[in-house]
Amino acid sequence: MDETSARSLRLHEELEGKIEVVSRKRVETREDLALLYTPGVAEPCRQIQADYQTSWSLTRRSHLVAVVTDGTAVLGLGDIGAAAGMPVMEGKCALFKEFGDVDAFPICVDTHDTDEFVRTVQLISKSFGGINLEDIAAPRCFEIERRLRELCDVPVFHDDQHGTAIVVAAALLNAVKLTGKAMGTLKVVLNGAGAAGCAIAELLCRMGFGNVILCDVRGIICEGDAGLTSRQEELSHVTNAEHERGSLADALCGADAFVGVSRPNLVTPQMVSSMREGIVFAMANPTPEIMPDLAREGGAAVVGTGRSDFPNQINNVLVFPGIFKGALRVRAPRITDEMEVAAAHAIAACVPDERLAPDYIIPSALDKGVADVVAEAVAQRA
Repeated sequence: MDETSARSLRLHEELEGKIEVVSRKRVETREDLALLYTPGVAEPCRQIQADYQTSWSLTRRSHLVAVVTDGTAVLGLGDIGAAAGMPVMEGKCALFKEFGDVDAFPICVDTHDTDEFVRTVQLISKSFGGINLEDIAAPRCFEIERRLRELCDVPVFHDDQHGTAIVVAAALLNAVKLTGKAMGTLKVVLNGAGAAGCAIAELLCRMGFGNVILCDVRGIICEGDAGLTSRQEELSHVTNAEHERGSLADALCGADAFVGVSRPNLVTPQMVSSMREGIVFAMANPTPEIMPDLAREGGAAVVGTGRSDFPNQINNVLVFPGIFKGALRVRAPRITDEMEVAAAHAIAACVPDERLAPDYIIPSALDKGVADVVAEAVAQRA
């Protein structure tokens, strides 16, 4: 156990949980009791029974998000189970509050059955203003999100997919601007074809960055390949426009950008040197696909990772608090493609053009002002 892990464990033992429920009105008198609970509380109940929409103004749900997992893809730990995923879900809830002033509640559903999971979340959805799906393994996460979006009347957002895609798109917008590359002409190689990788590929295509090439452990994904998941097969029709085949190294030849959401140490300086003034986002955690010093040794113009100890940390905390804050503000029934694009542009705009630099293409993950900027953009688009 390293020092950070040991300190974190001690802190968790001391805190006995990172979040708590706090009453918004103290109960100190008989009148307080009568108004907050019985008999007075009966009237808000009757109002909601008569008009479901009043649940937004008479309860906390317009400020409340459920952070839901089944524990099958927790950080880099894999399928560790629902209970073991709780520390991460609590941490996510703490970030919602700290960065977006959004109340969030962790819910760990102890099942691997997709139908059971979907039904459970659907049944509790009317207690919340939004559902943030978290750490659910692919390919089940795609079906779970799709079905819940159809069944629930509140936004359902799988952050591992769309939060990651939005923050990558934001960073790439600024990296493209800094390097003088032209939108629509880029060759972007994306390694890792799971939940995050597929969502990133889809968003980059939608935003018109250029030719996106998606790779998995077997190499370049091409239309007509056997053994693709349904999501990969769908994306194969809009990626890899030149129908390239081969390894990751082959894909990187002549590429403008690399985005890694895969495994450590897959990219070498020689592979980076084969790129065209390469933009390298090596985001595997805790060890990236290539360390920043090695990427720069290979000639990378801009380097980003998912880590906090290097410049250009590409972190979802820049996305989800603001996305939900904006959606809740206008009671949006879902988070649309247009809202995601607006969020990416809003995050990118938080770094003024005159301050763009190879070590500064994305706001700090600790910049709590970003959430309000994203919320405003999302609310306007909604």
